[in-house]
Amino acid sequence: MFKEFREFAVKGSVIDLAVGVIIGGAFSKIVTSIVNDLVMPTLGMLIGKVDFTNLFITLDAGDYQTLADAQKAGAPTINYGIFINNVIQFIIMAFVIFLVIRQINRLRRKEEKAPSSPTQKECTYCTTSIPIKASRCPQCTADLV
Repeated sequence: MFKEFREFAVKGSVIDLAVGVIIGGAFSKIVTSIVNDLVMPTLGMLIGKVDFTNLFITLDAGDYQTLADAQKAGAPTINYGIFINNVIQFIIMAFVIFLVIRQINRLRRKEEKAPSSPTQKECTYCTTSIPIKASRCPQCTADLV
């Protein structure tokens, strides 16, 4: 069982997956920072100095100035501003992943279209298909040099 696990763990696909998860986690932090520190403040400024993290609806009769005040008081809230932040983060992540996959697919298409050198040639006497490096036809024994 240990031998099977070792073989599984060192396969290229498992290692690639682990690297992808680590890079994805780091990339997620970058996107979160872009959204929270750049996009949302700019968007909030454009629509009237609105702080999206403080957009919420309280489900009790209390009146709270900020989401932190409502949470401190233990009031139930619907935090639609945080939801908007998360939707924008998702859209940015999805768009970046789309661009990466699009580039990978473009590179794969170029690799598939790359002409390969011929491996077969035709005997000029009997028209049999033979390896390109052959100097004599195996069918009719003609010299091909």
